[in-house]
Amino acid sequence: MIRIEVSRTIGDYGFEGKDNSGHALQMDAAVEIGGQNAGIRPMQTLLMGLGGCSGVDIVSILKKQRQDVQGVNMIIEAEREKDKEPALWKYIHVTFQFKGDVDADKANKACALSIDKYCSVAATLRAAGATIEWSSEVIN
Repeated sequence: MIRIEVSRTIGDYGFEGKDNSGHALQMDAAVEIGGQNAGIRPMQTLLMGLGGCSGVDIVSILKKQRQDVQGVNMIIEAEREKDKEPALWKYIHVTFQFKGDVDADKANKACALSIDKYCSVAATLRAAGATIEWSSEVIN
């Protein structure tokens, strides 16, 4: 079983999440609603989780295919539902950027496998109604 501890640390809405290894993440609300902008918004952490989860999958797949992945960058853009509570993510686009001697077709296949099959965060977001699209490019 995974154990996460979240504690209020700064002002009314600043929280720190820690995993059982002691890794920490600072979260806070927007200034407009009383936060101090001292951390990542909680909903944005879901998008970061999507990037991390798919990144691990993709690098693993490409390494098995003997691709020389020297760098991976993901740009994640998303929109939430309007005028709803809770306001869930409705649309997400991930741009995967690869550096190194990486075959573009293999990179595309690895991205598709991750987003459509292996990434648990992507599956969780889709189950909540989000549409996830992606594109990839190899930058040399």
